[in-house]
Amino acid sequence: MPASLDTIIRQLSKQQHRSLMAAAKEGRDHYLALAARAKDAPGKARFKAMAKHAMDEGAAAARRLQMSADNTADSYARTMRRLGEEAEAEAVKMSEKVKAKEEAKAAKLETKARKAKAT
Repeated sequence: MPASLDTIIRQLSKQQHRSLMAAAKEGRDHYLALAARAKDAPGKARFKAMAKHAMDEGAAAARRLQMSADNTADSYARTMRRLGEEAEAEAVKMSEKVKAKEEAKAAKLETKARKAKAT
């Protein structure tokens, strides 16, 4: 049985989260390397602040991506559950209609048989 779409959405979001966090860490490392090479204290502080900001922004973006994917997967799962319930209710309704038609047909045949017996 193939995996449902909500599971696939969650798996893909995890992969994207990992790659986005790796990119954020690379950016942070780049700025930390620049801070290590800086000659003066204000330059070091500026690059360290840029590294912290780059990591914070990357983490926030990854968090937003994860929440969006989770919301999408949850929405899809809810919709599929609701459609399943509706389909089940429709099947019950159709079976009741078929049963009622069969009963009406049987009653009609019984009426015809009585009329034929009476004559």
